Amino acid sequence: MSENQNLLAEQRRALILDDVRKRGGVRVNELTRKLSVSDMTIRRDLDALARQGVIEKVHGGAVPVVEASTHEPGFEAKSTLELSAKEDIARTAATMVVPGSAIALSGGTTTFALARHLVDVPGLTVVTNSVRVADVFHGAQRPTAAGAARAGAATVVLTGGVRTPSDSLVGPVADRAIDSLHFDVLFIGVHGISVEAGLSTPNLAEAETNRRLVRAARRVVVVADHTKWGTVGLSSFTGLDEVDAFVTDAGLPDEVREEIEEHLPGLMVAGGSPEA
Repeated sequence: MSENQNLLAEQRRALILDDVRKRGGVRVNELTRKLSVSDMTIRRDLDALARQGVIEKVHGGAVPVVEASTHEPGFEAKSTLELSAKEDIARTAATMVVPGSAIALSGGTTTFALARHLVDVPGLTVVTNSVRVADVFHGAQRPTAAGAARAGAATVVLTGGVRTPSDSLVGPVADRAIDSLHFDVLFIGVHGISVEAGLSTPNLAEAETNRRLVRAARRVVVVADHTKWGTVGLSSFTGLDEVDAFVTDAGLPDEVREEIEEHLPGLMVAGGSPEA
C-alpha cells in the first residue's frame, strides 16, 4: 500500500512541476481542485519539490526555479529526482541490449539505473566514463558468499579522465581513450534535450567527451526523463539527427510527444500513464 502511495505522490509532483514550468507559476487552491487532493497534500508536495530545488515556494503557490545554463548538480542531488521514471526508462532501455555486444554508457543517474539492469546480460563489453556505472559492474563481479562471481560478467573499460560533479570522467585522457574504440550502442544521459539545441550539458569538457562517444557509436540512444525536454545547457554536443532512439517516461505530455516524433521517430515512452 505504501509503495502505491509513494508512486502516486511522485506522479502527482511530476504533474505539479510540469504545470509550474508551463504556466510560470501555480496556486495551491488551483492544484487542489485539479488534482482532487487536500490543501495539506499540495503543500507537502510543494515542500518536497522545493527541497529538490526545482521550484520556489511563494505566498499561496509556487514558481519555477530558473537554473543557469552552467549549473551542474552533483550525482547525489540528481539521484533523488524522478526515481520511478528513471527505473521505468532503465527497464525499457535494457531490453535493447543484445548479449555479447559492445555498449557504452555515459555518466548520469539514468545510465546508472540502466547499469543495474544489465549486470546479468552475458558477454557484454561496457565502455563508460562514469565512475558510478563502473562500480555497478565491478560490484557484480565480486565473488558471492558461495565463492563464485556471476557467469558471463561484463568486461568494463573505464576511460579515465577528470572527474565532474556528476562523477563523469572527461577531458583529454577520456577523449583519447574513446577515440580508439567502437561500440554497437551508446546509451547517453543528458542535462537537456530540445529541437533547437539538440543534446546539451552545462560542462564544456563533458560536451567534448560526449561528442567522442556519439562518434564512436553505431547507434545512439538517449535515456532521459521528461523533465529534460526543453532544457538547454551551456554547450550542445550533437543534434537530434544523430539520435536513433529517445527513451523517456510517461510524464511527457502528449503535445510534446507529437513535437518530438516530428523530429525523432525513435521515441519510446516507458511506464504507464501518470494519471492512471
